[in-house]
Amino acid sequence: MPPGGLPSARSGFTLIEMILAIGIAAIVLICVNAALFTALHLREATADMVDAESPVDSAVSYLKRDLECCVTPTNGTSKVLSGDFRAGVGITSVGVSGDVAIEMYTATGSLSDETPWADIQRVTYELKTPADLSVPGKDLYRSVVRNLLPVAMPTVDDQFMLGGVSSIKFSCFDGAQWQETWDTTMTGSPNTNLPVAVRVDIQMAGNAAAQPVEIVVPIDAVARTNAVLASATGG
Repeated sequence: MPPGGLPSARSGFTLIEMILAIGIAAIVLICVNAALFTALHLREATADMVDAESPVDSAVSYLKRDLECCVTPTNGTSKVLSGDFRAGVGITSVGVSGDVAIEMYTATGSLSDETPWADIQRVTYELKTPADLSVPGKDLYRSVVRNLLPVAMPTVDDQFMLGGVSSIKFSCFDGAQWQETWDTTMTGSPNTNLPVAVRVDIQMAGNAAAQPVEIVVPIDAVARTNAVLASATGG
């Protein structure tokens, strides 16, 4: 017995207090785990969405740049360093296997000391069967020809743009209405110049109800003409 004759009070937790503390700690851990799981799930969903949108944004950027820099078709049969504008179904392009959705000549070629070509290049966009047949849809390719001088078979650089594409469609605006086809090579056709604008619709595979990726690109180019400018002189 300590001095003074009074027993010392023992400090500690009762069984009920321990059970309550363990229960509160368990509830806190459950809440933290739920919040962490939700955050991880949101992070994965966001990462998947960003990964899926990045190729689409890249393909759209290339398409817009190529269309905005289209070169006006040249007169006559000699089309050195330039050429025609064609869009629609069943179009073939020299050196490209299969049909293409569009063929254009555009001033988007990169210039460098190591590259002996001009900035004008022939660009086509087409869908090709993917190597993995289990993947839905087709692969969108951008095929580029840098050497536009007359050769028997041009060297075509195939650039993969986007996978899982169900269809790609180009529509051309003539100033009054949208047309499904455009070909400046056809004799007697009124479409001998570039269209006023081009609309691109890309339908992704796997979800038929999803809205297609649609862009409208205005083309600001000087139309060719056979008219001769006359100057009047005053006396």
